[in-house]
Amino acid sequence: MSDEQKLTHIDEKGDVRMVDVSAQPDTERIAVAEGFIAMHPETLALIVEGKAAKGDVLACARVAGVMAAKQTSSLIPMCHPLNITKAKVECTPVAAGEREDGRAGIHITTTCGVTGKTGIEMEALTAASVACLTVYDMCKAVDRGMEITDVRLLKKDGGKTGLWLRDNG
Repeated sequence: MSDEQKLTHIDEKGDVRMVDVSAQPDTERIAVAEGFIAMHPETLALIVEGKAAKGDVLACARVAGVMAAKQTSSLIPMCHPLNITKAKVECTPVAAGEREDGRAGIHITTTCGVTGKTGIEMEALTAASVACLTVYDMCKAVDRGMEITDVRLLKKDGGKTGLWLRDNG
């Protein structure tokens, strides 16, 4: 197994550990992630029309995603606390029939940035997950069958490994 293929959070004895990044140089790093929450078209209409009982669903999801990015190291045990320099959450309504699978819902895209010694992928993924969960929480009274899917990293740049882009082919 090459150094690039080794699990970095496992030491030579097989014990879990936080990676020592003290010798790493500070570099600009960015990560983009996404998630999708599928729902009934009627639920999407409530959100888009601003008629959800709990208030502005998309505004709340954006704020929750940013807050989650900032708290990632409190949730993921071996994740380093980062001084995040950028956290953005975009929520795009998707009408029935616009996706290949035909499902209606909200497409979440998150972008997180940091200048530091380690990456920011977990923050972007956590932001996407929590933004989707927030939509679920705010709309569960009318649609308990909502489904969160496709939470994944789209891009990461910076650090020793440089640019990585998801290959959708």
